[in-house]
Amino acid sequence: MKEFIFYNPTQIVFGENQTKNIGRYLRNKKCLFLYGGTSIKQNGIYNKVMDSLKKNNVAFVEKSGVKPNPVLSFVYEAIELAKKENIDCIIAAGGGSVIDSAKTIAAGFYYDGDVWDFFIDKAQIKQALPIYVVLTLAATASEMNSGAVITNEKTKQKFNIRGDALFPKISILDPTNTYTVPKNHVANGSVDAIVHLLEGYFTKKYLSTPIQDGFVETLVKTIISSTKQILKEPENYDARANFMWSATLALNGLTTAGIGAYAFPNHMMGHSISALFDIAHGSTLSIVFPAWLKYNKDNLSQRLQRFGKEVFGIDNPDKAIEGLESFFASIGAPTKLKDVGLAQTDIEAIAQNAVSLAQKWGLNEYTKEKIASILKFAL
Repeated sequence: MKEFIFYNPTQIVFGENQTKNIGRYLRNKKCLFLYGGTSIKQNGIYNKVMDSLKKNNVAFVEKSGVKPNPVLSFVYEAIELAKKENIDCIIAAGGGSVIDSAKTIAAGFYYDGDVWDFFIDKAQIKQALPIYVVLTLAATASEMNSGAVITNEKTKQKFNIRGDALFPKISILDPTNTYTVPKNHVANGSVDAIVHLLEGYFTKKYLSTPIQDGFVETLVKTIISSTKQILKEPENYDARANFMWSATLALNGLTTAGIGAYAFPNHMMGHSISALFDIAHGSTLSIVFPAWLKYNKDNLSQRLQRFGKEVFGIDNPDKAIEGLESFFASIGAPTKLKDVGLAQTDIEAIAQNAVSLAQKWGLNEYTKEKIASILKFAL
């Protein structure tokens, strides 16, 4: 095992009916209550949060309208509102898009410059407002990590930030809050969590990691089985609970602790597809990841053989890729560019866009030509 430092200060409050307790953590504070659209009002989560805030005499200002692919222009508006109202903290009621927006707003609150400076490495995050989460969509693990991703609509860049100040203070994970999540969002969340796990699993060079490998394989199998259950029984509590916690564990730092260097090339390419065409993040990954595996099949044959055997009971690299791609398709996730209305003529633009993020992440071997070659496996 390689040397590592694991740090994660987020307190998790997990279980049914925990949403009603959010207010007790926020007494004597003035909060920005951040959420997306009307869904949390339709499913009752909004009222639960509001009742808890009022019961605990928490002052708050609402800001709704976070998009599924969160954008910089909204963040600018929210930072201005937060400063005007002199808030003390942020409540993020939603999934990764809402939480990522909250983290960016939190970082921008104390910064006199353009918050985009953090995304292009012109400035470092030294201070941020405290963030409290009520999770409504299991997928990204943003509820228990220090990262965030935002799209700059003007530059067509979907970039990320990271900083210890961005770890949420407390995240409430109530599986019942996800009972009404639409099937396409369940599918996207499933894909996102699985690829979070498999980026490190397949890109690491150090292979003496039995703990991490077994952890990843178990989580992937759990996500696959619970996704199937959820699509059949949306209000199956155990399935929702297993899915929610697996998705959180997929990117909270535990599965990669001790594996040495690893990379996120599929997220790099997926972010460009989202930035250019506003396609859901999970949908970009279900297209890109099988293509990336096919492109790298010869170099990954041993890992694919193990993955196939442990997850699908298939002792064959090609069949392992086929098994994962078939699962994605079976839950309604797109697996080809054409499934989201894209064609070979779009590949050059995607590859060109992706290069800048590849360079930011130190993935210098991912040239425009290499990215284009990978994407051709998704035709």
